Amino acid sequence: MVLGTTSGAGKSWLTTALCRYYANQGLKVAPFKAQNMSNNARVVAGGEIGSAQYFQALAARAIPDVRMNPLLLKPEKDTYSQVILMGQVNDELSRMAWRGRSASVWPVVAQALDELLAENDVVVMEGAGSPAEINLKDSDIVNMRVALHAQAACLLVTDIDRGGAFAHLYGTWAMLDEAERKLIRGFVLNKFRGDASLLAPGPQMLLGLTGVPTVATLPMWWQHGLPEEDGVFDMAPTLVAARASGVALPHAPGRGAAAPVARQSRFHGPGLKDSGNRAPVTIAIVAYPRISNLDEFQPLKNVPGIHLKWVRSPAELAGLTPPDWIILPGSKHTSGDLAWLRAQGLDSAVAAHAGRGGAVLGICGGLQMLGEALIDLHGIDGNGPGLGLLPVVTVFEVDKTVQRRQTSFSSVSGVWAALSGATVQGYEIHHGQTAPHSAMAAAGDVAHAVMPDGLAWQNNAGNVLGVYLHGLFEDPAVLRALFGASAPTLDSVFEGLADYIHKHFEAGVLDALIA
Repeated sequence: MVLGTTSGAGKSWLTTALCRYYANQGLKVAPFKAQNMSNNARVVAGGEIGSAQYFQALAARAIPDVRMNPLLLKPEKDTYSQVILMGQVNDELSRMAWRGRSASVWPVVAQALDELLAENDVVVMEGAGSPAEINLKDSDIVNMRVALHAQAACLLVTDIDRGGAFAHLYGTWAMLDEAERKLIRGFVLNKFRGDASLLAPGPQMLLGLTGVPTVATLPMWWQHGLPEEDGVFDMAPTLVAARASGVALPHAPGRGAAAPVARQSRFHGPGLKDSGNRAPVTIAIVAYPRISNLDEFQPLKNVPGIHLKWVRSPAELAGLTPPDWIILPGSKHTSGDLAWLRAQGLDSAVAAHAGRGGAVLGICGGLQMLGEALIDLHGIDGNGPGLGLLPVVTVFEVDKTVQRRQTSFSSVSGVWAALSGATVQGYEIHHGQTAPHSAMAAAGDVAHAVMPDGLAWQNNAGNVLGVYLHGLFEDPAVLRALFGASAPTLDSVFEGLADYIHKHFEAGVLDALIA
């Protein structure tokens, strides 16, 4: 089991790497996270699971399964989350107080874990936050209760780049019960930059205090290729500050200036062609508070020549002078994020970009925002006017659409013309159903259906496109059609992760964890 001293310490990344490492030993491997809080979800057999567990399953060469993440919390407000139990929305649990859920869901969590343990050689489990959150310990179903249930060999990982890593490790260990401490087999220092000799005598002193060895020091690695799980991380891969000593830091993998990228043409027409020195493509993604499924944009970050920028204000958008595309991504609360968009003045900025003929792409909640109105008769999301960039209307239904899809574009115009006739794969997660605005259509402002079943719509001018299908940019055919380029495959990313931990863990540690 991988535990962390804090959120963002590197649990998901390390769990994914361990899944591929053990799968490469010829073992049958499955990931498990009892409870995940994230608006990044994937569709698997039986419903939804957190994206991190989906990727971990692929890394393990396993079929993603709702048992791998039996409880998923999807925040809609600061004090309210939609609860997904074994892949399905559970309204009763969604209404239940946080502390009251544990007794109800623990039997389901334990059964899912027991089944995976019985079916696999290795289960690599991930904790959440910190196991030393003593205010939540009595209702814990994701950290030490799971570790004790499985009698798991545990690694405790910390983000040394934040500073205070040894205190975080010792403090976390010290606040565990004696039976829990016995499960901690090693400490991991993650995101290290600098001279490793300066760590001494920290690991040795920590060993003396706890009896737990530091089994790995993992150098900072900015571009490992996995999407971030819990939020928008857009810090440039440059040196921010030298820690502690104030000395100049030597290069480590991924640290320092960004690697040179191939220069390609601006996006004007049916796709980029790889020919000569050309300007890069700039894509601005609006990062509203309840953004969802942002992991689907990771392939764009990995394609040479694409500059992906997250924007939160008109000033940030204007600073891109101008972007080639603006993307309105998915949202777990469309009406709330649309209100935020207006409060920032981004609605006018996006409209002005579209008015100049600039490309605007809306995905799922972003598609709903592009329309004329949101109509909610059941209290699902909220009513309100849309941005008016597509002549469509969205009605929220009680039943949630959750499914994987393979479908095809029909005739697409404008900058997306290269997708015409293309067969694509992706997934749907939405309550809203979108259709043309009948009065506007009668007046000649027609929403053109460019996918069957109301999955995608385009305006008359061809520069505004809305799609319900998530995951388009994970389809290599889409990247080739639009950009004449490709991103590293997920499989190559997983192999890189496995090689990385094999190189940086102390010899024999990884095998001893499952002995």
